[in-house]
Amino acid sequence: MPPADTGASTVVVDASAPSSPVITSRAAAPASAERLEPGRPGYRRMSFALFAAGVAAFALLYSTQALLPAISTAYGVSAGQASWTVSAATGALALCVLPLSALSERFGRRQMMTASLTVAVLVGMLVPFAPSIGWLIALRAIQGAALAGLPASAMAYLAEEVRPKALIAAIGLFVAGNSIGGMSGRILTGWVAQLWGWRAALAAVGLLAVACAVAFHFLIPKARNFTPGSLNPKRLARTVATHLSNPLLVRLYAIGALFMTVFGAVYTVIGYRLVEEPFSLPQGVVGSIFLVYLVGTVSSAAAGRLVARLGRRGALYLAVSTTAAGLLLSLSESLAAVLAGLVLITAGFFAGHAVASSSVSRTATQGRAQASALYQSAYYLGSSAGGTLGAVAFHAGGWAATVALGLLAVLGVVSITLYGTRVARAERRALVPAPRRAADLVAR
Repeated sequence: MPPADTGASTVVVDASAPSSPVITSRAAAPASAERLEPGRPGYRRMSFALFAAGVAAFALLYSTQALLPAISTAYGVSAGQASWTVSAATGALALCVLPLSALSERFGRRQMMTASLTVAVLVGMLVPFAPSIGWLIALRAIQGAALAGLPASAMAYLAEEVRPKALIAAIGLFVAGNSIGGMSGRILTGWVAQLWGWRAALAAVGLLAVACAVAFHFLIPKARNFTPGSLNPKRLARTVATHLSNPLLVRLYAIGALFMTVFGAVYTVIGYRLVEEPFSLPQGVVGSIFLVYLVGTVSSAAAGRLVARLGRRGALYLAVSTTAAGLLLSLSESLAAVLAGLVLITAGFFAGHAVASSSVSRTATQGRAQASALYQSAYYLGSSAGGTLGAVAFHAGGWAATVALGLLAVLGVVSITLYGTRVARAERRALVPAPRRAADLVAR
């Protein structure tokens, strides 16, 4: 996920609310069930368990991204075809996150997380032995679909089992696991591939995920505040339709998808550019490029301060400007300039993603878990589209074509934000009484 992601935290707000449209009824949690907090038994185990789950999930999800040049060579396929090993996983996750989050309401958060990790890890052990590109893509799609059960279930589990005062810290550790898993998986595959080949690299990620899944299984405390509800697909469908008919939510979903299109395109293709002339970097060094993700951690944390100072749309304008500047800088033939461009792209993306995802829960007045799940779906669909289209563009016109695709997506974010600004101004004018507007006109 890149990390999955700052958007994940928005699921928490109403994840356990009795009014969830996914259920028809839910018994109240036992009053005696104590919630976890620092210093109490189980809190540290729970924190390490979810951290391990986050590492496993995102190491697996993006395990092939740093290996795409090697996969292209091994199977004799183009960058566009190889990119489907990433896009299939993120696309399947996008399509399955909403239904699997709904199933967790019926069968339990812990059970859903355990099943998701188990299936994803088992598939991960088969991935290195894929005999063809078609088999590799199919296995990756199954893996992505399995992983879809983890993010929303983890957020709901935390909301139900952790005291509110300790919730932010618990979420932060899970999101940190996401980020570290996404980054370390790419770095690990890069160096192992340089020494022993890309299949060994995927096997190494699989073994890392196995270790994390085992740790999760033995550490995660049993849920004490979950009571199952009955699924109500019609009510869920009505809630989803309501969200999709909300123009502001739709704009936020589109912004998240477009930001991720840029990010997916850049990081899917950058490996191809860096192994070619004039850079000719070895696979291990290319994998280490993903250390730039740490910049995203800083910019995500700064997003709240940016919104407080510039407003939501002002923060988005700054984010897209930073992203666009990074794209243009990456056109340079200087490695230092390319790395600086990646830093700007990463900082702009994470800031924009944080602003858009946090705005979803603030905008949705009901069914916030489903509103956030829809955002995650759009986000990962953007990742899938960006990875594939970016690779196709690179194959057709080189890095400049990939940058052009990114700039087009950035232009889409700017257009949507400008339209939102115009709508907001019109709404404010409509709220001002007519005599006051006339007085303002005379004063001008």
